[in-house]
Amino acid sequence: MRFWKSLIATAAVALLPWAATAQTVKIGIINTYSGPNATLGEQIDNAIKLYTKEYEKNLPPGVKIELIRRDDTGPNPDVAKRLAQELITRDKVNMLAGVVWTPNAAAIAPLATEAKIPFMIMNAGTAAISTMSPYIARVSFTLWQSSHPFGIWAAKNNIKKAFIAVSDYGPGHDAEAGFEKGFTDNGGQIVGKVRMPLANPDFVPFMQRIKDSAPEALFVFIPAGRQATALMKAFGDLGLDKAGIKLIGPGDITTDEELPNMGDAAIGVITMHHYSAAATRPANQAFVQAWKREYGPNTTPAFMAVGGWDGMAAIYHAVREQKGRIDGDKTMALWKGWKNDQSPRGPIMIDPETRDIVQNEYVRRVERVGGALANVEFETIPMVKDPWKVINNRK
Repeated sequence: MRFWKSLIATAAVALLPWAATAQTVKIGIINTYSGPNATLGEQIDNAIKLYTKEYEKNLPPGVKIELIRRDDTGPNPDVAKRLAQELITRDKVNMLAGVVWTPNAAAIAPLATEAKIPFMIMNAGTAAISTMSPYIARVSFTLWQSSHPFGIWAAKNNIKKAFIAVSDYGPGHDAEAGFEKGFTDNGGQIVGKVRMPLANPDFVPFMQRIKDSAPEALFVFIPAGRQATALMKAFGDLGLDKAGIKLIGPGDITTDEELPNMGDAAIGVITMHHYSAAATRPANQAFVQAWKREYGPNTTPAFMAVGGWDGMAAIYHAVREQKGRIDGDKTMALWKGWKNDQSPRGPIMIDPETRDIVQNEYVRRVERVGGALANVEFETIPMVKDPWKVINNRK
């Protein structure tokens, strides 16, 4: 009997170090997994899964990350708020992450503040989002970040008259305001503007109105994905390209995974964006190769995937530094000023003052490369802070 008691005691002591360090970090992922925009959420989720597979081994001993996924079904702030509340109160998550849509992020923000839960935004791009809670950090983009410098670039590259057409919600309003300010401050003239419905828009009447206005360029923002392909088709079918109108906009309108569906109408479209799957940076080539190994040779990661990938990198950084024992305020301190020089998009940093991403913006042209359409980068604007916050002194 003494022998067995001694053996049990020895075994218990041997397990103590592991027991002392074992820790599960719960991350609540609110994402769009169903509905007409599910492909956007799929990009983010596939990046999360791939990053986990590649880097889970680098977590501290005894620490694991549990991902709790919830489907907001699309731009639905009431659903997103309910899901966040359940994740915080019932599932006791240590962090929130994901979110494709601006209205959903805005609905979640006050809950993150009240619970002091760090909230890592992987996509939603309205500039003001990060001002809604001190517990928000963002690794994706803002629409001002691409649209404002693009307005400057367009005015300085022989475009003098432009028409603006955007989806009628927060990111579209930001894209409109950012481009217009950059363009007009540098001598450009806006000859017309229109805001199009977010849900199920018919682009044909808008394209006809724009054609009749005879601008030199049409600046467009719509949500990435199938809507971009539908707009490209309407632009080509109504002959705006043949009328000499250049199609320009942020990278959402020629998002990488949709290019194969767009056809020759997309060739020559110029965009400004923070990512292209065709970029030759070694870190990007390694990322794209890993993606194709995991999800198939005919799949392509787009900018939403990079938001998910870099969001997980920031989360893993906070988990490693705290050895799995997550404190909300310490996490936010670790995210402020966090840098990653090996992101697929190039060097990035979370601005310590605004908790928003600082990153390169690339001027890109759609070209046929090796028989496939690609966003070919040909000019870089380095390490752009969100211009909306700079101009308006917002933090």
